[in-house]
Amino acid sequence: MSVTSTVEENHQKNPSTPPEEEKKKRRWVFWDRRWRRLDYVKFSASFTVHSLALLAPFYFTWSALWVTFLFYTIGGLGITVSYHRNLAHRSFKVPKWLEYLLAYCALLAIQGDPIDWVSTHRYHHQFTDSERDPHSPKEGFWFSHLLWIYDSAYLVQKCGRRANVEDLKRQWFYRFLQKTVLFHILGLGFILFYLGGMSFVTWGMGVGAALEVHVTCLINSLCHIWGTRTWKTNDTSRNVWWLSVFSFGESWHNNHHAFESSARQGLEWWQIDISWYIVRFFEIIGLATDVKVPTEAQRRRMAMVR
Repeated sequence: MSVTSTVEENHQKNPSTPPEEEKKKRRWVFWDRRWRRLDYVKFSASFTVHSLALLAPFYFTWSALWVTFLFYTIGGLGITVSYHRNLAHRSFKVPKWLEYLLAYCALLAIQGDPIDWVSTHRYHHQFTDSERDPHSPKEGFWFSHLLWIYDSAYLVQKCGRRANVEDLKRQWFYRFLQKTVLFHILGLGFILFYLGGMSFVTWGMGVGAALEVHVTCLINSLCHIWGTRTWKTNDTSRNVWWLSVFSFGESWHNNHHAFESSARQGLEWWQIDISWYIVRFFEIIGLATDVKVPTEAQRRRMAMVR
């Protein structure tokens, strides 16, 4: 099936003027500002994950290395298949039990609840590379990579509140995850500790989570700075081939911004896109429907003139 929203709708967006009280754009700063409770929570979670990763070498075991692989793979594919392609862009449909299972896997990647993650990503596509982009590299590499996460007031100033995820807010499961996300993460930590002590905790919630969050963040930062462009998009999106395996296909970022509703981001046969392979498998066995990919006409319209 073709991408439902037209290319013109996806790429001729003019960011609206912020409300009067938000017109005065302040320069983003890290320390010299008022930190909200949510900022402290997110910073504490990030600090804990990275601290556990630094402790990991002191608790190395071969079984813990497998925990890292499982944590990275399950959480990472949860982010790419569920949060990104299924929930943020509605690139395909699956039964609710599978949709919720995939979203729960993403929650365990320690990158926030579905409502928060999806809202930010939708704003990114709505305001890409403008002053209202939640994480544009135009405000600095490290801002787009990680630091934007710790300033919820700045995000509200630029984009407004979570008014773009009403479809998720109407579902009890996503409201439940939003209110209880911390308990799920703590529960996972207790389970890992029970199964393998600090070895499993440091290599799972430390190394595994840290690697996955930085790969996700590289899509926001690196993939808007360095790489190749195949499609005529009104932004700085790039394809970064060497990141495709680690990101499960997310680093074909210029492809994604050209056809944001597409469930497939590695559009050529040689462009590795593990997330697409999973969606395609679901489609073959009858679990995924309304799977969107760009038509040949859309591809011709967006292709670079060579």
